[in-house]
Amino acid sequence: MKNTSKGFTIIELLVVVAIIAVLTGIVLVNVTSYINKGKDAAIKGNLSTILTNSAVYFDLPAGTFTDFCTNQYFTGPQAAITSAGGTAICQVNTNVPVGIAVCACSTLKVTPGNTFCVDSTGYKKETAAACATRCPAATGACID
Repeated sequence: MKNTSKGFTIIELLVVVAIIAVLTGIVLVNVTSYINKGKDAAIKGNLSTILTNSAVYFDLPAGTFTDFCTNQYFTGPQAAITSAGGTAICQVNTNVPVGIAVCACSTLKVTPGNTFCVDSTGYKKETAAACATRCPAATGACID
């Protein structure tokens, strides 16, 4: 009696495993891209929260932004930005007599070197300039 059972050869199994590995690699690259886009969205959202918080902080009895960058109105969203992989900075221009200006900026993940800046005038924009250049203490406002 002959054994005529059919099955897969080792070479066929290796080819299938190799194909699965290649497809997994392609999917992993795309997933990483989506994760970084999500982190950028979180960073931008938290910077927008800082913008809103600055208006609330200004409406407090002091009516100034003087200690905004050390207050929980900034440090709370700043911690969330840091956990998303960004680096947030905050600058306050104390030279303006009334309505002292505040500026916040952070690095982004998808395009290294790009930053997102918001200020107390309502400005929100992403550019390729560094945060130190975009958000100087002398102005307390974002600069393109």
